[in-house]
Amino acid sequence: MNKPDPSQMPPPPVKLAQAFWYWLKLGFISFGGPAGQIAIMHQDLVEKKRWISERRYLHALNYCMLLPGPEAQQLATYIGWLMHRTWGGVIAGGLFVLPSVFILIGLGWIYMTFGHVPAVAAVLYGIKPAVTAIVLFAAYRIGSRALKNRLLWTMAALAFLAIFLLHSPFPLIVFVAALLGAIGGKFAPEKFVVGGGHGAAKTSYGPALIDDDTPIPAHARFNWLNLSKLICAGLILWGGAMGFLCVRYGWNGALTQMGWFFTKAALLTFGGAYAVLPYVYQGAVEHYHWLTPHQMIDGLALGETTPGPLIIVVTFVGFVAGWTKTLFGPDQLFLAGATSAFVVTYFTFLPSFLFILAGGPLVESTHGNLKFTAPLTGITAAVVGVILNLAAFFAYHVFWPQGFAGRFDAIASLIGLAALLALLRYKAGVIPVIAACGAAGLLFNFLKPWLAQAGVFP
Repeated sequence: MNKPDPSQMPPPPVKLAQAFWYWLKLGFISFGGPAGQIAIMHQDLVEKKRWISERRYLHALNYCMLLPGPEAQQLATYIGWLMHRTWGGVIAGGLFVLPSVFILIGLGWIYMTFGHVPAVAAVLYGIKPAVTAIVLFAAYRIGSRALKNRLLWTMAALAFLAIFLLHSPFPLIVFVAALLGAIGGKFAPEKFVVGGGHGAAKTSYGPALIDDDTPIPAHARFNWLNLSKLICAGLILWGGAMGFLCVRYGWNGALTQMGWFFTKAALLTFGGAYAVLPYVYQGAVEHYHWLTPHQMIDGLALGETTPGPLIIVVTFVGFVAGWTKTLFGPDQLFLAGATSAFVVTYFTFLPSFLFILAGGPLVESTHGNLKFTAPLTGITAAVVGVILNLAAFFAYHVFWPQGFAGRFDAIASLIGLAALLALLRYKAGVIPVIAACGAAGLLFNFLKPWLAQAGVFP
């Protein structure tokens, strides 16, 4: 008697405690920015664990792409909510962020206490090309799965050209892509079926816990009463915290202004962190003078090379702001920095949870409805082009650090090429690639004086 193939059997039900440990692990390994994080979750949750089918995964991703805020963190929140109700979403989204919050607070303390360490700079030198390769690899992975026909590939290419050459704002690209998707869904529906398209078949990883035809669970069905409760809860969570800061420190107090400023920033993060970083820079550096331009750049480098969404760089901004403003006096600098970091993080990420918990039931009600999914499919195609632009942005700043008029960094390009080869050809994991590239940067820093003396490196 033949034994049943495990890959064709539905996975066993997942308890909240089991999911907790996975989301905690993800919080520590979610490197590579949103593209890399989305790819990691796809590999784990769709391909390996089969908690959710690819079609349902892409449907959720399309919605998260529409929202302001970090889409990978919102995607984790959505899947956690779909599997284990509200607490599942809060745990998944919270653990996606918390490890990087504590890491950046620790790095902020080291940064403010000990200054720059050459060894750290050397490790970052090796990691930056690896991050470039990870983003490029993720664009390839997501594009090869989501773009199932020439029309969607064309839309992705046009989105790339629009943002790369014309510097079109991301919301405009999203709007045009959604409009084209709606038109295409009406006149060429076979091109805009999620996971479909002419001549394209969905990759099968076996039955999933939340499969294509799995009924919508009771908690995920739209209900006006539940929506009203969530809106009220959100207003209490935001208004209560803001009211406390106002009463305790006054409207013009630094912590109150941080809460207000980063609430506005959270609502402007369409297109990922890079779309809102100029706004954060203008406010934190030029208007409030919470930190210097040099500290902002260093914070961005740390944000790029720690797990979690890139917008988590605001945690570093908050820490440095609290420290430099000596909010609680010169003897409690760490407490001031940590408090500011948590305030900034709270107000930045609170809207993301509310968008998912309130909007999730509406999104689930559109599952399989081409009238709603076709515009989202168009948006996914455009986002692939935007992710490719992000890879180009990284490559430009990493391989030509002084601009195209300056020297091409051949060593960094070799590290990046080796990282991309490891990911594409040898299916290496993200963490080993980052670790190896960081070690390569440290080794190069050690050998650079001898290479310069030998005339190999200027």
